[in-house]
Amino acid sequence: MIEITPIEVQEKLKMNKTIHLIDVREVDEVKERKIAQAIHIPLGLLEFRMHELDKDIEYTMVCRSGGRSGRAVQLLEAHGFKVVNMVGGMNDWEGPVE
Repeated sequence: MIEITPIEVQEKLKMNKTIHLIDVREVDEVKERKIAQAIHIPLGLLEFRMHELDKDIEYTMVCRSGGRSGRAVQLLEAHGFKVVNMVGGMNDWEGPVE
C-alpha cells in the first residue's frame, strides 16, 4: 500500500499540484471539518459509488486516523484503481479545512 503523510498532501496543495482526495469518514465527522478539495464518499458507500471514479486518476484516501482509508485503498486496489493512503488522517492534518 502506497502511503502519504498529511504534510506531503499539504505541500502538494500549496504547490497547486493536482491531488484527488476522497474522504471516507462518516457524515457527522465530515460536518465537523473537511479538507476543502476532498470529495466525501463514506467507506460504507464506496463499493456502490466506484463507478463515479476514473481508473486513470490516482486518488488519495482520507479518514480520521488512516485505518478506514487503508481499507478503502485495499478495496479500490482490488478493483484496479490507483490509490494512496493518507496515514495519520485528519488527526494529523494541520492544513486548512472547511
